[in-house]
Amino acid sequence: MRDAPASLAELRQRLEELTGQPGPRLAEVLDVADLSYRTGIPTETVAALLAGRSVPETSLSDRVRQRLDFVRETRRRPDGKRYSLDELARIAGTSRQWLSEWRRSGLPSLEHADRIRRHFGLPAGFFTADEAEALHTALQPVLRDLEAKADPLAPLRTPGFYRLARRAPHMSPRKLRALAEWAEMITERNPADEDDV
Repeated sequence: MRDAPASLAELRQRLEELTGQPGPRLAEVLDVADLSYRTGIPTETVAALLAGRSVPETSLSDRVRQRLDFVRETRRRPDGKRYSLDELARIAGTSRQWLSEWRRSGLPSLEHADRIRRHFGLPAGFFTADEAEALHTALQPVLRDLEAKADPLAPLRTPGFYRLARRAPHMSPRKLRALAEWAEMITERNPADEDDV
C-alpha cells in the first residue's frame, strides 16, 4: 500500500464530502465502535484518525501484542465466555507456552498468527497493519456504501452494462421488452436480498 496516512487522508476527505461532516465530526456519523472491532484499534485512536489528528506510532511488536489481547477481549466463544490462552493456542496450532511468549515478545510466527486471523474472520494484516492502514482498509466498505447511496445508478456504470446498452439499438422490440422485464426482475426490491447488503 502507498503511504497509509496520505491514503487515509484522501479517503477521509471523500467521506467528509459524502456525509457533509467535517473531519472532527466524522466520528459522530460513522460507527467508531464497529471500526475498532474490525481493526483492533482502540476507539479513541479511531476517532482521532477520523478527525485527521496524528496518533503516536506503535512498534510492530506492540501492535501485535495489543491486537492479540484485543481479540481475546472482544471475540467470544459460542457460550459468550472469553477464550482461554489454551483455546487460542489450539486455534493457532501451537502450545500455550508459545502463545504466552508471543504475548510477551509480540513476535508470532506468520503461520500461527494467520490461523488465529482466519479462525476469527479477521482481515489480512490484522495483527501487523499500522493504525492508518488498518482503518483505511476497514473504511473501504463504508465508502462504497455511502457512494452507492449518493449515486444509486453507479453499479450500472460498468463495462458490461455499457456493452448491453450499445446493443439495444440492434435488438428487436420483443428482445428489448424481455430485457426490460429481466432488468426489472433482478432490480426488484426484495427484503431477503437487503439482508445481504
